[in-house]
Amino acid sequence: MKTVTRAHPNVPGIDQSDRLVPRNLRQSGPTPVQMLISTRVRKSPFWHLSVEAGCWRATVYNRMYHPRGYVKPEDGGAMAEYDALVNRVTLWNVAVERQIRVRGPDAEAFVNRVITRDATKIEPMHGKYCILCNEKGGIVNDPVLLRLSEEEFWFSASDSDLLLWLQGVNVGLRHDVDIAELDVAPLQVQGPWSEEFMADLFGAAIHDMPYYGLMETELAGCPVLVSQTGFSGEKGYEVFVRDSSLNAEAVWYALRGQGARYGLRVIAPAHHRRIAAGILSWGQDMDIETSPFQVNLAYQVPRRKEADYIGRDALEAQRAAIDEGRAPFRLKLVGLAMGGNPITDYAPDFWLIDTPDGERVGYVTSPWWSPELGHNIALGYVPWEMSVLGTAFRVELPEAYTETSGEPVDAEVVAVPFRPSATPSARERARAAGRDWAP
Repeated sequence: MKTVTRAHPNVPGIDQSDRLVPRNLRQSGPTPVQMLISTRVRKSPFWHLSVEAGCWRATVYNRMYHPRGYVKPEDGGAMAEYDALVNRVTLWNVAVERQIRVRGPDAEAFVNRVITRDATKIEPMHGKYCILCNEKGGIVNDPVLLRLSEEEFWFSASDSDLLLWLQGVNVGLRHDVDIAELDVAPLQVQGPWSEEFMADLFGAAIHDMPYYGLMETELAGCPVLVSQTGFSGEKGYEVFVRDSSLNAEAVWYALRGQGARYGLRVIAPAHHRRIAAGILSWGQDMDIETSPFQVNLAYQVPRRKEADYIGRDALEAQRAAIDEGRAPFRLKLVGLAMGGNPITDYAPDFWLIDTPDGERVGYVTSPWWSPELGHNIALGYVPWEMSVLGTAFRVELPEAYTETSGEPVDAEVVAVPFRPSATPSARERARAAGRDWAP
């Protein structure tokens, strides 16, 4: 790896020669523009309700407008939303998680072919986090997969065209299934008070619901599916509103009305908290050219799965290289503890990671300030051979976050998650048991 002269911040020089489309590493800083709201990008049935609740900024996710801020910076901004999440209970508009139903006699066989983990082990009225890979082992999508019955699955999709991909795959497979998007829009209820709040709404059965368990019920006379899942690492649930085009307002106001006695706050999806929990964001921390072995998702690639699945040959070859001590990729995602002034909002760029002697070798994907740890944390890519815990780096933060003008801040590779989750993932449970989980 050669040292790059810092002639211009738009010339990062990170080695991504094993990718066809390198990450956009042009360090351009914030771009103050106004988002155009038009009819070619879909509004969710909760869009106007989010605006009513104070939404002041948005992005686009799954070709839908997605609220990403309710508390204005002058009133505390994203960190005020964080406080509500970790101390009380919050409501999120996550209708952008489009619900794709696979239903029919061959539903289990089809789903088992497109996900890496074993779909036959998912019982009806339960769900699992899963990944789908292409033939090269790249991650196509990482949805939560819900199994409503023997012949019906819902993919709660992350930010890529999963519906089109699934339909295209089945053109060749010709399984007896129907693959379609539903008029179902989810809301998330997250935070330490969420269980008591949800029990008030849906009864004592909430207390017995297992992680990734499902419940068919009603709220305000509207049919909903409830799951114990979420994107935060805190205790949390999702409420999937059926016929959401008709029922959005009734369910939203029922949640907010009951939530008033709990101090419920409407907030944006908590990327600051999901980073601390080690939860990845598709398109930000990984994409279709990223292998699960690069991003701490090896546990999603079982060593013993009877049925074949898309990407298996490529993934097994990658695993074999790792087992032999060879690095199959140039870069690997790691956790970083960083210095610098508190990062309290979304990063507009992939900030660069240097070795202690100044060589640019990687980039940060997801940074934020951790109030509990008292320092900045981040997910980022570094060379495979430099990914061991304790490796020292420096990160080129924007001027507002640096402690000394023009100087990168110190960083160190640390374990992920950065702090325990209220609902530990399978990976966290395996680590606590002293084993690496790769079933």
